[in-house]
Amino acid sequence: MDAHALRRQGWTISAIARHLGRDRKTIRAYLNGERVPGHRQQGPDAFVPFLEYCRQRLTDDPHLWASTLFDEVTELGYPGAYSTFTRALRRYQVRPHCEPCKAATGRDVAVIAHPPGEEIQFDWLELPDPPAEWGVGGHAHLLVGALAHSGRWRAVLAEAEDFPHLVQALDQVMRKLGGTARRWRFDRMATVCYPSTGRVLPAFAAVAKYYGAGVDICPARRGNRKGVVEKANHSAAQRWWRTVPDGLTVEQAQSGVDKLALRMDDRRRRIDGAVTTVAELAAAEPLLDLPTRPFPAELEVERTVSPQSLISFEGNLYSVPPGLPGAQVRVLHRLGEDFLHIATAGRAVIARHRRAPRGAGQTLRDAGHVIALERAVLASFSDRAPCKNKVRRPPSEQAQAEADRLRGRQTAGNPAERVVIDLSHYAAVADQLRHVPPPQKKERED
Repeated sequence: MDAHALRRQGWTISAIARHLGRDRKTIRAYLNGERVPGHRQQGPDAFVPFLEYCRQRLTDDPHLWASTLFDEVTELGYPGAYSTFTRALRRYQVRPHCEPCKAATGRDVAVIAHPPGEEIQFDWLELPDPPAEWGVGGHAHLLVGALAHSGRWRAVLAEAEDFPHLVQALDQVMRKLGGTARRWRFDRMATVCYPSTGRVLPAFAAVAKYYGAGVDICPARRGNRKGVVEKANHSAAQRWWRTVPDGLTVEQAQSGVDKLALRMDDRRRRIDGAVTTVAELAAAEPLLDLPTRPFPAELEVERTVSPQSLISFEGNLYSVPPGLPGAQVRVLHRLGEDFLHIATAGRAVIARHRRAPRGAGQTLRDAGHVIALERAVLASFSDRAPCKNKVRRPPSEQAQAEADRLRGRQTAGNPAERVVIDLSHYAAVADQLRHVPPPQKKERED
């Protein structure tokens, strides 16, 4: 519009282009009606000649990788880039539909009723790249439990995902929630059920019976069946784990995720037109009371003895007998008991301690270990002054004799090295030769 208005005022194309900051060819095309505002001219689609080939290849093999197909069409002369190629595959819907491989997003989803106190959903969240001080390898493990009705969730960090750590974390999550629901829902994790059939393991069935709950396993490839806990996983990963700095202890990290879960109880919910919060809904859920002690699963972890004859366990330090620095020992603890045992790799118990509260930062030393450690330290301690290092101490007579013996042994095998050459003898002979008068020449007789 500006170009046409300025042209009617008598402006030249060059002046209009300078004024509007556009190219002269662009202004001329608009004035001549060759271009329409709001519509870009697009060149011919380079993918169209290869459309039928790609369609046929994906009909023959619906799971052919796009990168493999891109290599083939590139050899056939396709000039575009890989991103343009994959965008064209989606635009023309070249890949045929495969229902088993279709993602859960985009499908019809049934509305599942969650009565209050009916279901808790549990799931492990694997957190990559934890601080090295945690000693858990490449991933930290967070068990998240969420009430399906209210959406309240709590989470507990664990060293591993084996059966004892699962039971321990499960008990702690439910105590943070204030009780247990009547049903527990899991995906097909190997510590809960047989992944191939979904049947609950006998060991875990005993755990559920101990807490008075039933176990429900999600059908295969139905991860959205436990969408409440999946959403909690996403919140924990993005709003807490991404900001965990290096140098943070496990106990401090656990405090951080607890604070996040408590803050998220303030989320608003609308139920039958009434506005409420997650905390209010959770407070009204009729949860079952938990047993006084957790299920008695036996926890076993490996630890390294420090030079102070201490090992760390759940944020506390426990003593072992002296003489084991750097050794690998096992901490054995039956959940619910007040004592723990420390054993060697051969499971010989070497220490027994009363268990301190988790994350209390206490150091528990056995009196016998303290006395034995002091004796061992004093036995190796000396009050002598350190040796002087700026003194002259040439080889002693014994060392010289040993050196002569070594020299003689080295020359014993070579007769030529035993020959002694006295240069003074040659000097005396040369001196005598200098004092001998030279012989006189006889005169020639004529």
